[in-house]
Amino acid sequence: MRLDIITLFPRMVSSFFEESILKRAQNKQLVEVHFHDLHDYSQNNYGSVDDYAYGGGAGMVIGIEPVALCIEGLQKERKYDEIIYTAPDGELLGQGRANRLSMLDNIMILCGHYKGIDERIREHFVTLELSIGDYVLTGGELAAAVISDSVIRLIPGVLSDETSALSDSFQNNLISPPVYTRPVDFRGWKVPDILLSGNHAKIDQWRYDQSIERTKQRRPNLLDKE
Repeated sequence: MRLDIITLFPRMVSSFFEESILKRAQNKQLVEVHFHDLHDYSQNNYGSVDDYAYGGGAGMVIGIEPVALCIEGLQKERKYDEIIYTAPDGELLGQGRANRLSMLDNIMILCGHYKGIDERIREHFVTLELSIGDYVLTGGELAAAVISDSVIRLIPGVLSDETSALSDSFQNNLISPPVYTRPVDFRGWKVPDILLSGNHAKIDQWRYDQSIERTKQRRPNLLDKE
């Protein structure tokens, strides 16, 4: 997979990809991540990419020209399966969407900032708008990192145990069951006996029952999804 991230602040997001699983995914050549500074596409002497909104009001707006030039330049090099815009009013990112994105070859993510981008970019270039929650961030860089992380870890070969992602929370619309490790007894707090039984069929059933119960208690809305 190739991932192109367009941002006003590349360093704000690039360091996120230099550690842990995301770094190993790149070292394995399972994913390429490229960052594009929108200031490089400015068409004025000041290198600025924002301007006042027509009609007045507080806040600045990212202009159409630098964004269009950047996107079109990348599109000349390859076809993109999705051009994602990080927007607070976009589709709420879920595990199902992350699963589908992980099967694509080329993804572009445009990080929002200020009061947003010229609406014509959303109308004519963006194919998918995603939000990571009902709150507002300083910019879309954190959202781009979250989206990327949720997708890259699902690419076959990225995780050392490929079955791990299949048992994550929200797969099959269930929250993961509780997990334990050594020691068996810590201050009198003990690991459930079933997990020490060696009976994998019963352990699997226990974990499934725990997932159901936790989902009912904490996120019952998930059980209504198909």
